[in-house]
Amino acid sequence: MKKNASNVPDIRKVKQELLERRQEIQEDLMRLYKEKFADEVQDQGDQALTSTMELLSSSLQDSRVEEYNRIVRALDMIEDGTYGICVDCHEPISEKRLKSYPNATRCILCQETYEEREREGVS
Repeated sequence: MKKNASNVPDIRKVKQELLERRQEIQEDLMRLYKEKFADEVQDQGDQALTSTMELLSSSLQDSRVEEYNRIVRALDMIEDGTYGICVDCHEPISEKRLKSYPNATRCILCQETYEEREREGVS
């Protein structure tokens, strides 16, 4: 029997927030992409600063892409009725966790276990 996200009070609101955040990230990624390929003549000092900024931008872009992917997965789970259900233990994720982290795919206990296994290098 497939559990549903009955612990999520207003799935429409969650979906709207996720859609809005996805749009913000898409805009950020487009801006970062355009900045990365802006051609300007620079002196050595400017080149060093640009290099540092590109490194920071790349790191920011990576984290944005990861968040974007989590949001897409959460939206997919809303569509297929599995949103709010832990991917590991298949129990409902607490409403408090979903409110603070709407794209959570694991309950807090399973997330802690997952992170511990990651730290230990176990998959």
